[in-house]
Formats: sequence, C-alpha cells, structure tokens
Amino acid sequence: MRYTFYIFLFSIVAQSCTQNPTLYTASDYAFVGDFTQGLEGPAVDTQGNLFFVNPERNGTIGKVDAKGKFEIYIDSLPEGSVANGIRFNQEGLMFLADYVNHNVLTIDPIHKEVVVYAHDSTLNQPNDMAIASNGTLYASDPNWAESTGKLWCINQDGVFVLLESNTGTTNGVEVAPGDSILYVNESVQRKIWAYDLSENGEISNKRLVIEFPDHGLDGMRCDMEGNLYVARYGKGVIAIISPKGELIKEVKLKGQKPTNIAFGGPKGKTCYVTCQDRGYIETFETESVGRSWSLFQ
Repeated sequence: MRYTFYIFLFSIVAQSCTQNPTLYTASDYAFVGDFTQGLEGPAVDTQGNLFFVNPERNGTIGKVDAKGKFEIYIDSLPEGSVANGIRFNQEGLMFLADYVNHNVLTIDPIHKEVVVYAHDSTLNQPNDMAIASNGTLYASDPNWAESTGKLWCINQDGVFVLLESNTGTTNGVEVAPGDSILYVNESVQRKIWAYDLSENGEISNKRLVIEFPDHGLDGMRCDMEGNLYVARYGKGVIAIISPKGELIKEVKLKGQKPTNIAFGGPKGKTCYVTCQDRGYIETFETESVGRSWSLFQ
C-alpha cells in the first residue's frame, strides 16, 4: 500500500514539473537566420503568432507561428522602409516604427497591405513603440549621434504629437497596466523614467525610476503586476524591475545583445527575446501575465 502511494505521489510531482517549466531560465525558441544586425521588435498577435523585424536582411518582417515554425512574413517593405518596433492593437492591426522614412506603418493581417499611418519628417527616427488600451501609440525617437532624443504620441488620427524634446537617448517605451503611467528609458544615459499619463495622452510628473552604472538599455515591456522587463544590451540579461524601481531579478540569456522582449504563449507568461548577436529568438517563462497579451483577452 505504501509503495503504491509513493508511486502515485511521484506521478503527481512529475506531472507538475511537466506542466510548470523552470521559470526565468532562457532557452532557444526558433532559429531565424544568420543575419541578426537589425533583429528587433518582437510582438505577439491575437492568434499567438510572434512577429519581429529584419530577419535575413533589413526591411523584412519575420513570423514564428504558435507551433514554432519560422517564415518570412513580409519580404520587403515598400519605399526602402526599415522597421524597428512592432505593436498590435486590439483589432489585430500591426503597427511598425519605420525609422528610415519617419513613419508609423500599418499592415492589414488579411491582405498584408502596408499603409503609412503617420508621418513626420522632423523625427530623428521612430524607434520603439508602446500602445494604450484605447489605441493611442507612443514612440521613442533617439538621436544616436548626439546622445539625445524625443518622445512622441501618435494619436488615433495618425498625427505625431511631440511630448518632450531634449531628453537623453530615448529607446524602450511602455504603458503600465491601467494606462496611467508611461515608462521611457534612455540607452546611453542608462536611466528609466516614469510619467503620469492622462486619458488624452498628456504626460506630467516626470521622475526617475532607476539608473544603471553600466551597459545599455533597449526595449522593455510590463507585466500585469506593473513590473518592467528591460533588455540590457551588452549585459545579456532581461532585468525585471518593480514599479518602485527595485531590481527584482535578472534573467540570464544566451546572447549578450538583447534588443527587445514580448509576452505571449497560451497563458501570456511566455517571454520572447530578440538578440543581435545570435540567430535565435530566446524564450523563458515568468510568473506574471504580460500587459500586451492581456489587451487581447
């Protein structure tokens, strides 16, 4: 009888381990090509497909479906455009930050038609983007040569509205759960800032969340607890930071040059990371649901 009980207990433990993979342990998800110089902008759509920019060469859009199969989704963007950040709205429309032609582009998921949604020639380059639940977009705008930047809102009429200029080198940007806080990081200065965010997209009450002594900052995303997951370019980790600016943990990656992160998977707790020095999308599981994933639920 005791022997039977232990067999039963072992089977329960084994099943639990199978259903709960090791948290915060990075592994390779999909090989997406040897060209990784511009590998960036991961985002997951309403169907669980992962999209990202510049596999194989600049100007392409890659896709890895929910079964892990990789394909080139867009072979070449028009007019020499090259994308960086990708975001999806609640209707499944894809938005691309086109840093070459100073655009935000959209791609219709049914016909794959590429359309200019917003354009402003005064931008340095739209880089990463965040999206509020009402569809308003926010874009970082770094000037890498001068280590400065700007921060923009793209309203639902497709118009760029300048929120702040003369910042540090703006890069990663994200809206917190509840749409009341906007986070922006500065790569060269290694700082993350928070702003209060109004319903109509205005920012106020700028304050420093955290500052790092070394290595760069790139893309970042929030979970539903309000924690930030930040790509630490050059350090090879995703830093998880609380809303109070406390470093909770660092997830060690195989690559040293992570550029961005997205949430997806069946429960919204799977993280996908693009790295510039490896041909693989990396992945790890976390305890919390991603904010971007929750927008689709």
